[in-house]
Amino acid sequence: MVVSGGGTGIGLATAEAFARGGDTPVLIGRRADVLERAAERIDGAVPVPADLTDPEQVARASAVIGERFGTVDVLIHNAGGLAPAPPGDGSDPLVAAAHEWTESFRINTLTAVLLTEALRDRLASPGGRVLFLSSIAALRGSGAGGYGGSKAALHPYAFDLARRFGPRGITVNVVAPGLIDDTEFFGGGLSEERRRARVAETLNGRAGEPGDVAQTLLWLASHAAGHITAQVIQVNGGAERGR
Repeated sequence: MVVSGGGTGIGLATAEAFARGGDTPVLIGRRADVLERAAERIDGAVPVPADLTDPEQVARASAVIGERFGTVDVLIHNAGGLAPAPPGDGSDPLVAAAHEWTESFRINTLTAVLLTEALRDRLASPGGRVLFLSSIAALRGSGAGGYGGSKAALHPYAFDLARRFGPRGITVNVVAPGLIDDTEFFGGGLSEERRRARVAETLNGRAGEPGDVAQTLLWLASHAAGHITAQVIQVNGGAERGR
């Protein structure tokens, strides 16, 4: 199985879950040192450093995977995050908006598209699985329009892939988490007050954990979920409905 953003948080928990089931995780990400540390934790894991916004690096990563494994049974797109702060002082709202939206689509949408297109002919047929990590922000907004928009863009792409790959016996689904603790998503910037407010929106009174998402992905990749495709599965404790 291949997981982008596999060095930390949800990606790492997912790689560990698949490894426990006997799979060999291929960890893709920009930071080689982070991937190496993750691979040390997971017996047999293979780190493949690559910037997934760069077509040349994606092609090289695909070639490495092809030479090492030939076929990809499960492809999980976890890489992404919030756009970095705009250059300068951010006082020009149009410049700031252009930066937020461009960077959001580059790191959340383009990364998934390039890696999928690079590996599409290597996906196991039949039985392959393609899984995208979206967000509750794609369903109801979050205050960061660029981020929510870039995650929402994955949904129609996944549905189109489901149609394209269906005849090959490959399923394509989307998992949309809500607030998940123990990740680098907020970069330490989520205040306790804001966290409590997010938790209060859930129906079960708690934040999610990386394992909640990992186990959902593991199930969607299993034979038991073979007739589920072109779906968005929410993992947010009911927060999308709100209290």
